Amino acid sequence: MTRKTVRIAMNGVTGRMGYRQHLVRSILALREQGGLDLGDGTVLWPEPILLGRREHALRKIAGRHGLEHVSTDLDAVLADPSVDLYFDSQVTSAREEALAKAIAAGKHVYTEKPTATGLDGALRLARLAHDKGVKHGVVQDKIFLPGLLKLKRLVDGGFFGRILSVRGEFGYWVFEGDWQPAQRPSWNYRAQDGGGIVVDMFPHWEYVLHELFGRVTSVQALATTHIPQRWDEQGKPYDATADDAAYGIFELEGGAVAQINSSWAVRVHRDELVEFQVDGTEGSAVAGLRGCRVQHRGATPKPVWNPDIPATEVFRDQWQEVPDNTEFDNGFKAQWELFLKHVYADAPYHWDLLAGARGVQLAELGLRSSAEGRRIDVPEISL
Repeated sequence: MTRKTVRIAMNGVTGRMGYRQHLVRSILALREQGGLDLGDGTVLWPEPILLGRREHALRKIAGRHGLEHVSTDLDAVLADPSVDLYFDSQVTSAREEALAKAIAAGKHVYTEKPTATGLDGALRLARLAHDKGVKHGVVQDKIFLPGLLKLKRLVDGGFFGRILSVRGEFGYWVFEGDWQPAQRPSWNYRAQDGGGIVVDMFPHWEYVLHELFGRVTSVQALATTHIPQRWDEQGKPYDATADDAAYGIFELEGGAVAQINSSWAVRVHRDELVEFQVDGTEGSAVAGLRGCRVQHRGATPKPVWNPDIPATEVFRDQWQEVPDNTEFDNGFKAQWELFLKHVYADAPYHWDLLAGARGVQLAELGLRSSAEGRRIDVPEISL
């Protein structure tokens, strides 16, 4: 075996997602397993360079994990010819400029979403990367979750027959920050800082729907701010100017209709923080982050509406659990592995910056739909 060191500039690892999922559970997990075997006698050894604005925070993370390289100078890191790949999990408002710099420097880029604050910027990045000839990928982690992998297995196997509808419920109560600290950073609730649940979650719903059921052809959404005041990390009150809940209806290519509620102002009364129910002519399924339950046409009970007597059926007991049938790795790590194989072994990969731009487009049109109070068509985009 030949070990090839791959230097990866990781910008934004002091944030919750960048640190937990991308650094610890993906890149460091790859190192713990001895690297990534490309299958041709080569093992990739990822060497992260921690990038950010707060050097003390970066050094603290580096010391915790025995890492050597930290920097607050993005330009200097991008000018280093030994750096192969740039990863971005910064706040959205800082992402587009940094990605453009990395592409101009000839680095392969892998990034969180949304890739930019608007469709024009997202398409600009996709075109820059295409013209520069660098490889590029966008994190689309939900489709690598066990529950949705099981759901895709059902779709691919024809379990549903003709798919009629998809219903999604996502969210949980994010504390306002006054009497309990909030679970999410305060910028998420300020529109001027790039916050809002539409720009955060609609890019997720675009690729989930696109990958499993079909391209989104129209959107009708209502975005609102249920909690108008919150308290920041220093305990100071601020006006929540971004939407904290969105209720969307999406028409899909092929005729299915998806309805997805997203909210940071809802208390959880479901098995997982996100669940999708898919109904088809031959069967139905309910999938979450890890689990998936089904009810086939031949095993569907015949409920009768009678509000005058208590329900005699336990409806959840009428569903069958879909078995794992395989071992599921961390979804973020699984996609990192695919992207690294794409870069260094030319393996196929289609979750690129154009796919990321589709997510930005859906968020942009969702907000426009809410503002104008109407359904809006979602045109196909291209380079």
